[in-house]
Amino acid sequence: MSDYRDRLDDIEQFVERTEGKVYPRRIFLGMCAVLGLAPIGARLKPAMADQSELVLVNWGGDAIRGMKNAWVDPYLKKYPDRKVAIDGTGPSTSRIRLMVQSGKVTWDVMDRNLHTALELGPEGMLEKMDYSIIDKSKVRPEHAVEWGIGNYIYAMVLTYNTKKWGGEVPTSWKDVWDFKKFPGKRAFRREPDGVLEAALMADGVPFDKIYPIDMKRALDMHKKMKEHAIYYNVIADGQNAFRNGEAHLGQLLNTRAWPLKQDTKGLCDWTWNQGISWGACWMVPKGAAGGKAIWEFINSTLEPEGQAQLLKTNGYGPVNPEASKLLDAEWNAINPGDPANYAKMLPGGIAWYAKNATTARQELIDALSS
Repeated sequence: MSDYRDRLDDIEQFVERTEGKVYPRRIFLGMCAVLGLAPIGARLKPAMADQSELVLVNWGGDAIRGMKNAWVDPYLKKYPDRKVAIDGTGPSTSRIRLMVQSGKVTWDVMDRNLHTALELGPEGMLEKMDYSIIDKSKVRPEHAVEWGIGNYIYAMVLTYNTKKWGGEVPTSWKDVWDFKKFPGKRAFRREPDGVLEAALMADGVPFDKIYPIDMKRALDMHKKMKEHAIYYNVIADGQNAFRNGEAHLGQLLNTRAWPLKQDTKGLCDWTWNQGISWGACWMVPKGAAGGKAIWEFINSTLEPEGQAQLLKTNGYGPVNPEASKLLDAEWNAINPGDPANYAKMLPGGIAWYAKNATTARQELIDALSS
């Protein structure tokens, strides 16, 4: 039943994102192929495009403009005879599987996360990274795996209202679980990654003992939290809960905490301390047709200049630590990839989530519903 619902969601998203728009032919046909749709049934006219172009797939919105400016334009300046098209419809796991299994692979480079690379790679869904071309020394060791390499860093961070407690603010997850010292509503995402780790840190588990996650211990902590918290599904809802004063402390993505601080003129703020950092990554679907150009493009995105530019455009942290040297103190203050900030955080356990994400998500939902 879940596969059926996923398919309906994919088709609804396809119609919403394509109706009345013009796409390069290769992207359009690929979008149809992964959903099993006949192109004639869609009300749009795909533009003809060079079949040799690279197709980069991300999650749309501001990420299209940000990646174009930071990565695609510099790459095309270096290789003026090449072409890159950006497909913002999102490389969901179901679409990747459908595309590869159908043998009609039209994507070349996909923006996902490292634990997805460790999940899909062993299934034969992904190409192995060509580290004879990609210089993995440009990223931290935890951001280079067999089927993916980091492209930016994001984090789940402790976010709080600066005026709620007479000038005192929470600085650790233990404080967030201290309902007497810091009364008020908490906000957490209804997803395991970051939420489970925060609970274990609040219960005194050190960084080096977080993984493998003790699910019972983490869920028991969230059962204590339930009556004091809002558990949001959509990330924007968590941001709005802080903005509207519905929540006073809890967890947000750093890319939401930063604009929240700006929007509230400093009423809301966050700390990198005990944040949980995650590496987004480039993955390549098995059977991608772009050849050597794929690896050359990926390698080019690791240069510090483009990495620094992406932070300024989208708030995504540079995965290359050298990018911090190109940023002033004001920008590095919001940079999860800055060495000083990164050292305060727990690197997310991608190997654990590759094996346990689905089960952990359901167990968290069940615990919050009981």
